[in-house]
Amino acid sequence: MQDIRIERWAHTLVHYSLAIKAEETVAIQASPLATPLVEAVYREILRVGAYPVPVIELEPLEEILLCHGNNAQLSKPAPILQMLADHVDARLIISSQSNPKALSGVDPGRAAKRRQAMHEISSVYRKREQAGMFRRCATLYPTTGYAQDANMSLSEFEEFVFDVCFLNDQDPIAQWKALSAQQQRLVDWLVGHRQVHILGEGTDLTLSIGDRVFINSDGKRNFPSGEFFTGPVEDSANGVIHFDVPTNYDGHAVEGIRLVLREGKVVEASARQGQAYLQQMLELDAGARYLGEFAFGNNKRMNRVTKDILFDEKMGGTVHLALGASYPETGGVNQSALHWDMICDLRTSGEVWVDDTLFLKNGELLIA
Repeated sequence: MQDIRIERWAHTLVHYSLAIKAEETVAIQASPLATPLVEAVYREILRVGAYPVPVIELEPLEEILLCHGNNAQLSKPAPILQMLADHVDARLIISSQSNPKALSGVDPGRAAKRRQAMHEISSVYRKREQAGMFRRCATLYPTTGYAQDANMSLSEFEEFVFDVCFLNDQDPIAQWKALSAQQQRLVDWLVGHRQVHILGEGTDLTLSIGDRVFINSDGKRNFPSGEFFTGPVEDSANGVIHFDVPTNYDGHAVEGIRLVLREGKVVEASARQGQAYLQQMLELDAGARYLGEFAFGNNKRMNRVTKDILFDEKMGGTVHLALGASYPETGGVNQSALHWDMICDLRTSGEVWVDDTLFLKNGELLIA
């Protein structure tokens, strides 16, 4: 992938997404498969006068730990990860797995123990982010494994990624700023509204957004992005929702999720595929059965399912809800080691009402 678009990608990540400044320390986490992008980002960080810290991960090691580690080893994050969380000014995660389903055979109970341990690291990052001391961004480098999940050839998937990241444009940053302005108008309109009603095939769910804050996700924390999200009032969700977009979560393929919620809590849950895994995640901790996020997808270039949440949750005309942890900046207070985004496709048939206003119909936002 020696391509001018790799250089644009690196430039956008460093100057727009993370806004790196001289003298800052920047962690770059990736596998060797993402070497072209890692090298480009590394060079760009050096040009700024900052200090890049590459953390190159060998993909099989996590599976080895999960399969052979004892309870103490599963429960203890590596000290270097704690050091990074305490000290870096910014962190770029480049997902670059050769096999996104490599952990599908791992005992979910052992994976849950590891997830809870890593939640301690995430909490440090989150507290520093809230204090304005840390910035983060996650992106995905195309690999054969991701392409296979998306039912594309590698070259086709590469072109898809370049397009949804606006990297075919000579000035991607200008495109992201334009999307940001469009989303901000919608975020501003939502201020002061209280009730959301989602209607679709197998879906009739209400929830409260009263006194909560919508966040404009415009290519900074996630790249690509194109969504605006909040934390619903924790005890407000009532009804049923069907998530018809298949997902791959921590290596587990899950499809056809149906949740019934009463007073915010999931009281019934089923999945056409991955039922046992879904149930185990719901038992992860006390917050796993409550919603931590409600969001509108708004990237119109994201027009096909890839089975990767980073992309699919941004599809224009969809909504997604996450079980588990809230983002504190939204006003959400739910706490959990889980944050699992599930996508409801309303592009063909569906509505979202905000109070008495039809906000979205058949995938189209109706608010100017």
